[in-house]
Amino acid sequence: MDKLKKKNRYQRIFDQLARLLEPHNNQLAAMATINAVLINKFDYFFWMGFYLLQDGDLIVGPYQGPVACIKLKKDTGVCWAGINQKNTIIVPDVHDFPGHIACDSRSNSEIVVPLKDKTGKIMGVLDVDSKELNSFDESDKEGLEHILTLIYK
Repeated sequence: MDKLKKKNRYQRIFDQLARLLEPHNNQLAAMATINAVLINKFDYFFWMGFYLLQDGDLIVGPYQGPVACIKLKKDTGVCWAGINQKNTIIVPDVHDFPGHIACDSRSNSEIVVPLKDKTGKIMGVLDVDSKELNSFDESDKEGLEHILTLIYK
């Protein structure tokens, strides 16, 4: 999918989600709704879900796709890299990422977006996996970061 088409799709999805989530005061319900919409809008999304910080651990939250790892080893893998670096991480080939956690061996590329509350505090991450290599780019980064602003309004 070319970048302009992808950017426009993310904007339409953002608008749809903004309507679906208005009004809401339940972050878990918002996360579940975001997963349900996104997994059906991008054919290269194989698994997606949230990992949430809980007492210093990274624990699976709402997700769509095959069974997930429940708890991610501290400071290991792409999700922890996103939290520790406080930035979105795009991994074209997860097999080249040091310490990658393979919850499903079919995953080949990944994007992790920090989930921040209204004050900018990181509450967890959105993790999206693809079976294909090089699935994610700046359009995904920008689109997903924008969508996550709908969770903590």
